[in-house]
Amino acid sequence: MNNRLTTASRIITWICALSLTGILFLPIWRIELSAPQYPEGLLLKIYANRLGGNVDVVNGLNHYIGMRTLHEKDFFEFSLLPYIIGAFVVFGIVVAIVNRKRFFLIFVGCYLLFAIVAMIDFYHWEYNYGHQLDPSAPIQVPGMSYQPPLIGYKQLLNFGAFSVPGAGGWIFIGAGVLLALFAWIELRRKSNRSFTNVRTSLTTAAVIVMVACTSCSTGPQPIRFGKDACDFCKMTILDQRFGGEVITKKGKVYKFDDVHCISSFLKSGTTEKTNVAGIFLLDYAAQAKFIPASESFLLQSNDLHSPMGGNTAAFVNEAGREQAKQQVNGTNLQWHDIIQ
Repeated sequence: MNNRLTTASRIITWICALSLTGILFLPIWRIELSAPQYPEGLLLKIYANRLGGNVDVVNGLNHYIGMRTLHEKDFFEFSLLPYIIGAFVVFGIVVAIVNRKRFFLIFVGCYLLFAIVAMIDFYHWEYNYGHQLDPSAPIQVPGMSYQPPLIGYKQLLNFGAFSVPGAGGWIFIGAGVLLALFAWIELRRKSNRSFTNVRTSLTTAAVIVMVACTSCSTGPQPIRFGKDACDFCKMTILDQRFGGEVITKKGKVYKFDDVHCISSFLKSGTTEKTNVAGIFLLDYAAQAKFIPASESFLLQSNDLHSPMGGNTAAFVNEAGREQAKQQVNGTNLQWHDIIQ
């Protein structure tokens, strides 16, 4: 009967429903804060029913700039989320047992609607949290607000705020992607449900999950010369010939105005080497263009006069480096010579 689910859809429904139980115990969202005075960073974790991480420290900082302190009793969502998540777990299990397309599509529709409402509610909370400031706060910056990013990185005074889903959040997102995919497959499915169709559905789902996982890693982002500050020396990045970026596995981007600053940052231990996804250097010959550090051809010369005295230029090939050596005397280097 065409009103029944494919075997693949039932399996995915079982997996997604049961996996949602993890959201009850794992952080749904996390906001990381970094600043020179906190070299190890601060972490705020948001669970389905509570807050975790360095809540007390964050509240102390909030007092100085007029932001509201965080208390679990102020979040009515904490009293609702566990029951809503539990309801989706039960709903999903019932759908898998009943094995009817109509119930499955209703389940997916409710799930996606809840996801949209939850993100809107989270954005609304962040907006109020960052804009409703105490006018009598000890530190006041006219026109400044402190709304954390919904997702990604944002500079707030001397703090860098990085917002990203936690383990529970990734489970929720992954389940939503799979359910939406199989809802689309069920809507397009004809009466013929061959093994090939089931296998194709599972293969497509696997590809979607792999793409979602790999999309967390990002490449270099354009540097706003004259506006962005170096994450090590804190000087404004001006020269388009030097410097580069370090990107973590979570997608956080650190920007630098000199190879010396990149090297010092990596050696400082601010970010563990195992958490680094990529290091990119600016091409000396093609200003504002990035080169993977491990593939670059480096030239070190006191005649280069880089911003912080590293005096090291990166080139995309040997020809570019040799052409530069006709203008300045220097030493050929490789990236491992810099970071050893």
